[in-house]
Amino acid sequence: MRRHITILGSTGSIGTQALEVLSGYPDSFSIEVLTANNNFRLLAVQARQFLPDSVVIGNREHYEVLKEMLKDLPVKVYAGYEAIEQVAEAGNSNIVLAAMVGYSGLKPALRAVNAGKIVALANKETLVAAGHLMRKSARESGSFIIPVDSEHSAIFQCLVGEGDNPVEKITLTASGGPFLNLTAEQLNEVTPEQALKHPNWQMGSKVTIDSASLMNKGLEVIEAHWLFDLPADKIDVIIHPQSVIHSMVHFSDGSVKAQMGVPDMRVPIIYALSYPDRLETSLPRLDFSECNNLTFIKPDTGRFRNLALAYRALEAGGNMPCALNSANEIAVTSFLCGEIGFVQMPDVVEYVMDNTERLEDPSLEELEYTDIRGRKLAMEYIRKNGNKI
Repeated sequence: MRRHITILGSTGSIGTQALEVLSGYPDSFSIEVLTANNNFRLLAVQARQFLPDSVVIGNREHYEVLKEMLKDLPVKVYAGYEAIEQVAEAGNSNIVLAAMVGYSGLKPALRAVNAGKIVALANKETLVAAGHLMRKSARESGSFIIPVDSEHSAIFQCLVGEGDNPVEKITLTASGGPFLNLTAEQLNEVTPEQALKHPNWQMGSKVTIDSASLMNKGLEVIEAHWLFDLPADKIDVIIHPQSVIHSMVHFSDGSVKAQMGVPDMRVPIIYALSYPDRLETSLPRLDFSECNNLTFIKPDTGRFRNLALAYRALEAGGNMPCALNSANEIAVTSFLCGEIGFVQMPDVVEYVMDNTERLEDPSLEELEYTDIRGRKLAMEYIRKNGNKI
């Protein structure tokens, strides 16, 4: 059966790679909706290539020029974030690829889940901030969430066919980023340009910085909790610099299943969109004759404190992961702008968590308040300590 796809965030790293692989299967997939935040030029190019039913530009300032650029096509043009939320739940799409960056992707993804659609989830912040709401809505609507992150896709693939066989724990692998072997003193001197040079993966700037600080792995620990219904003490992290093993599942009989492959996000993207089928691709293959040096290292949460803070947020529960996420988004932006140093990012996150009132079972409105207040606290901390950082 032909699958009808909505891509939320089509001009970002995941969205562009998704369109690249989907272009090879015109008989299997139909692109129904594309959305972007600001990149109206690329959105227009994508619309001309794939002829979706509609496109949405989040920033209303670009609406008129985008509409003019597409006036000769039978493509509907909308603008604003409410429109993005509406197209996530409406239309002919039966699969929504949620690839918007950060907290802004929460509401559209939640609307898609509420509508009972299959959600290929690439936006980890959605489950980090509101995992309990996503799971509740999925149960009520019959929606099915398929992870796109390479690590969670690996766990998902290892669990296929296992039924109710008990899982002892899971292990998420991390490349360690570009600063794995730097001392604490050397980390004080790293620049945004250096942090953006990931050794293995091609990703957007926010995810790349998170990977360098190990916050990305911390967010993935929280995401794994909601995806696979496991407590924090059953979710391990191991540094695996070669990024060949993408994650592992440990079963109660002592067996371990691992999913392996070259570090290429197009593989988990097409798997999520074609599940349960595996489509034939021309993507690079793993050559085991070259895999003669696979290494594993315990993460150093002294040098990379963000991972420890993420575990702390997960164990606290409630709205604390949301506070962690909001603080981190501000910290990453401030680091990229040169306002704080690399090692100060966890300081910002810890300050916000220490000054956030914990709510046991937050509503969406309470999470929105937590997010807004967390961002304000983070910016206040950065302004106050800027001359000391």
